[in-house]
Amino acid sequence: MTQAILRKLRCAVYTRKSSEEGLEQEFNSLHAQREACEAYIASQRSEGWVALREQYDDGGVSGGTLERPGLKALLHDIEDGLVDVVVVYKIDRLSRSLADFAKLVEVFDRTGVTFVSVTQQFNTTTSMGRLTLNILLSFAQFEREVTAERIRDKVAASRKKGIWMGGVPPYGYRVENRKLLIDPERAEHVRWMFARFVEIGSATELARQIDQRGLLTPNGNRMDKKYLYRVLNNRAYIGEAVHKGESYPGEHDAIIDRETWDKVHTILQESPRKRAANTRAETPALLKGLIYGPDGAAFSPTHTKKRGRLYRYYVSQTILKHGAGSCPIGRVPAAEIETAVIDQVRAVFCQPEIIACAWDAAKGHCRDITLNEARMALQQFDPLWDELFPAEQARIIALAVERVDIGTDAINVRMRVDGLAELAQELQCSAEDKDAAA
Repeated sequence: MTQAILRKLRCAVYTRKSSEEGLEQEFNSLHAQREACEAYIASQRSEGWVALREQYDDGGVSGGTLERPGLKALLHDIEDGLVDVVVVYKIDRLSRSLADFAKLVEVFDRTGVTFVSVTQQFNTTTSMGRLTLNILLSFAQFEREVTAERIRDKVAASRKKGIWMGGVPPYGYRVENRKLLIDPERAEHVRWMFARFVEIGSATELARQIDQRGLLTPNGNRMDKKYLYRVLNNRAYIGEAVHKGESYPGEHDAIIDRETWDKVHTILQESPRKRAANTRAETPALLKGLIYGPDGAAFSPTHTKKRGRLYRYYVSQTILKHGAGSCPIGRVPAAEIETAVIDQVRAVFCQPEIIACAWDAAKGHCRDITLNEARMALQQFDPLWDELFPAEQARIIALAVERVDIGTDAINVRMRVDGLAELAQELQCSAEDKDAAA
């Protein structure tokens, strides 16, 4: 008689452990699962079962998701036709979710793969096996949900008692023995942020000043405006613990006093547009909206105070968005660039071709104006300039200048001809009024 040839069944062992505890040991839970599965495969050698050498392990990964490296590798090999049988120690090692397990069974059915649980003695090739699997998975999912509810209840009760329950500690604190302790150096930065916000009332401006100081998050990232708002709204800084919107007295010490907290949140209740307008009014910016860098990005006005003295700058939007080094010119002192632009404007007003262009444009509004009158009007720019208020100076520059391009070795000022014509008329009127007053 001819002996029937057994078909070789390639068996893949999958192991999983939810927590990372004990994984560093020489023989851990994953090894124990694999050993039991390989022993079961060896017992089925007469049926043609052969264990694959590839290891599909997920240590420290929850069974409530399919986003697991080991499982993904296993599914990839199944789709490539390299696996005939999937062997696990218990069903919940493969999945704790009934919906996820149903997706896996669909893959197994489509590729002709059998699923076997060593300790529960069944497979998915029979209807009874499928029924038993679904029942066991339903209990596994129920157990998981009950466990999650218990954990949530424990966290809620602990937070109400002010106990720190883990996670990323707020900037200015560190964790020791599961308690929040103040980090003196970073706590000073937090106090400065709150105090500075009370002074300037602008999160945008404060974020720029934080950049200038070189302060970074614990992860080494920039403290942008979004991060700053989280700091300013974190009640942990006044010694409170928050759970689902409710605040409770915390076990940790406060960094910010209640008076400073109230001042900050009084400002935060104002409209951001109103606060931005207040900031702009306090900080004169002659060239706001006119300056552009070598990469074409706009420059925004900013300022800082040191020892009671105000220092103003124009900063590239590229630098603010992408950090230092992203633009060859990061920032320029406001006084220097404004003086340079004003000097160029003064020189331009003396050029015959500019005077002629301004006269041609002015004739469209006032036919009686002569070339000499236009020249005399523009020449009034110098003596009148220093008598104007900063807001009026900014208006005149915006009227006369279309764009200021800053290069690494030069500054290019583009004038507005229509604006020059209007400016010539205004300067002529100002000169006439001054003569009449004299």
